[in-house]
Amino acid sequence: MEGYTRRDFLQSTAAVSLAAGLVPHSASADVNEARTHQQRPNIIVFLTDDQHFKALGCMGNSIIRTPEMDRLANEGVLFENAFVTTPICCTSRASILTGTYGWSNGAHEFYADLSPDLLDISYPIALRRNGYRTAFVGKYGVGRNYPREEYDYWVDLPGHHYFHEVDGRRRHMTSMMCDASIEFLQSCTSDRPFCLSLSTFAPHAHDYAERPFPPDPAFDHLYEDVEIPKPQLADEQYYEALPPFLKDSEGRVRWENRFRTPERYQESMRDYYRLITGIDYALGRIRWTLRHQGLADNTVIIFLSDNGFFLGHRGLAGKWYAYEDSIRIPFIIYDPRLPEAQRGRRVDDMALNLDVAPTALELAGVEIPKEIQGKSLVPFMRGESPDWREHWFFEHRFEHDRIPKSEGVRTTRWKYFRWLETEPELEELYDLDNDPLETNNLADDPDHADILAEMQALTDNYRDTLPHRPVPSRP
Repeated sequence: MEGYTRRDFLQSTAAVSLAAGLVPHSASADVNEARTHQQRPNIIVFLTDDQHFKALGCMGNSIIRTPEMDRLANEGVLFENAFVTTPICCTSRASILTGTYGWSNGAHEFYADLSPDLLDISYPIALRRNGYRTAFVGKYGVGRNYPREEYDYWVDLPGHHYFHEVDGRRRHMTSMMCDASIEFLQSCTSDRPFCLSLSTFAPHAHDYAERPFPPDPAFDHLYEDVEIPKPQLADEQYYEALPPFLKDSEGRVRWENRFRTPERYQESMRDYYRLITGIDYALGRIRWTLRHQGLADNTVIIFLSDNGFFLGHRGLAGKWYAYEDSIRIPFIIYDPRLPEAQRGRRVDDMALNLDVAPTALELAGVEIPKEIQGKSLVPFMRGESPDWREHWFFEHRFEHDRIPKSEGVRTTRWKYFRWLETEPELEELYDLDNDPLETNNLADDPDHADILAEMQALTDNYRDTLPHRPVPSRP
């Protein structure tokens, strides 16, 4: 698909967002104004919600229309093997903000606020303390007491609904969030750097709704005559191979709502793609605004999703589980200051959601706190080949009757995880080099007993050595 035209982006912005009741919170910053701002980049962290890692053109999807995301990748650095360490909104977002595992930040429940010490090391607060003007727009998703006063500009979601009435008009949430972001950008100048965290609700499903992925009507015409193929793992045999407790889990309940028949699958997938194209269009509007404001040449854009997503894979919907479709995410970093030779690069090394915070801080020249467990991706942006992680810790500890808990590790070759609190206890082990679809569980194979023991020990070591913060009691 060709990109959007300049005329597409000449739309009204601030009036509609404020009329919707999305009144921005503004605060005065107590900052170190002695810092020199001129050479520090502006930073936008653009976070989508539940976007499958192949649901954009630059990752090989020939059907979906994402010209702006693709252009971001072609002009920046695409991390082809990017992951979240816990695939659920609250924990993943806490990890993105603080660069810490859920085991260490305790944000395994929707009610769990970030503690003051963790909030203090989160990238937006650290940047603001070091002279940046900061904004948050969209779905915060961590705890119940949002830190609005810690930002210069704040507009969060007015409820998790896609449509809102604005001056008698029905407005889509993605467009409204884009408007609010543009309002902030229009107030920015080149004499002080800014950090905008934009977090869309799309393409997250409106759970259990008759139309679970409702797009902006402006995109309803897209994909009308397109047959979207089912993923290989959608075949019934892969559902039948699941552990018994997953066959009636929350992932299966939501599959019934979204993908239960071939016709329902096509309806849901077309809408899911329409939501992502709507995000892509918003990204284009924001980039056009940056150019119009004279800010584009010094604004880094970090683009990723908070989770992967089962789109009928294994007969499931949602995320939560350790399989690749749930934990892999799109991840792109665009820096307009990169030399031509470093643009359009594809990195195979494993990037994590934990890496967003240290990357943003290094870009800004801010010291990375010792508590941060992620690693800066800036060396890859410079074209270097740093000594890099060979494994990382996976966990999912959210309390839910139909979402079993699990933990494990993923290396560059192996995936191991164990289901917690299940009877009988079950482990899964996959050789990703030879079995990338994770269809042959080797945990009970005597020939792989040594690697199983190694992965068990590695998982235990993470639990024993990572700082641990228990989930706070429910208020």
